[in-house]
Amino acid sequence: RGWNVPKDLLKKGSNEMDGINKIIERIEAETREEISAMQAETAEKCRGIKEAYDKIAQEEYWKAVRAGVQECELQVQRLSSTAAMESKKSILAMKQDAVSRIFEEATKVICNLPEDRYVDFLARLAGNAASTGLEEIIFNSRDKQNYSKAVTKAANEIAKKRGLLPKLTVSEQTGNFKGGLMVKQGDIEVNCSVEKLVELSRTELAAQVAEVLFAE
Repeated sequence: RGWNVPKDLLKKGSNEMDGINKIIERIEAETREEISAMQAETAEKCRGIKEAYDKIAQEEYWKAVRAGVQECELQVQRLSSTAAMESKKSILAMKQDAVSRIFEEATKVICNLPEDRYVDFLARLAGNAASTGLEEIIFNSRDKQNYSKAVTKAANEIAKKRGLLPKLTVSEQTGNFKGGLMVKQGDIEVNCSVEKLVELSRTELAAQVAEVLFAE
C-alpha cells in the first residue's frame, strides 16, 4: 500500500523547490549579466588595444615614410653634388686640354717661323745661353742641315758683344726635339729647346692664357 504524506509537508517541499529555482534563476541571470559585462569590457579593451596598435602602426608607417623621403632627398643631394663635381671636373679638364693645345700650337708656330726670324731666334738663344763662348751648339737634324752655319755665326757675334770668346761651334750630335737648340760644354748642357722653353713659360702664362680663352 502507498505512503500517506501530509499535505502541509508537500506544500512546504514545493515552496522550497520554488525558492531554490528562483535562486538558481537569479544566479543564472547575474552570471549572464556579469558575462555580458565582462564581454563588453573585453571588447572595449580589445578595441582600445586595436586602436593603440593602429596608432603605433600609423606612427611607424609615417616614420618609415618620412625616413624614406629623407633618404631620397639625401640621395638626390648626393647625386646633385656628385653631378656638379663631375661637371666641374669635366669643365676643368676641358679648359686644361684647351690650354695645352694652345701651348702645343705655340710650339708649332715657333718651330715654323720664317727663316730669317727663326735663325735670329736660335742665334739669340745660343749667344745668351753661352757662358764662355767655347760651347757646342746641338741642333735637331732639320735645323742642323738648314740653319746651323747662319745661327752659329750670329750667335758668336752675340757672345762677342757679351765679352765672351766667339768660338761657339756646331756639335756633331743632333737632338731629339722639335725646335730650338742646346748649348753644351763638357758635362754641362743648357736646354733651349722650344718644348722646354714653352714648358717653362706655361707655369707663368697658363692662367693668363686660360683667362683670355674663357673670358666671359
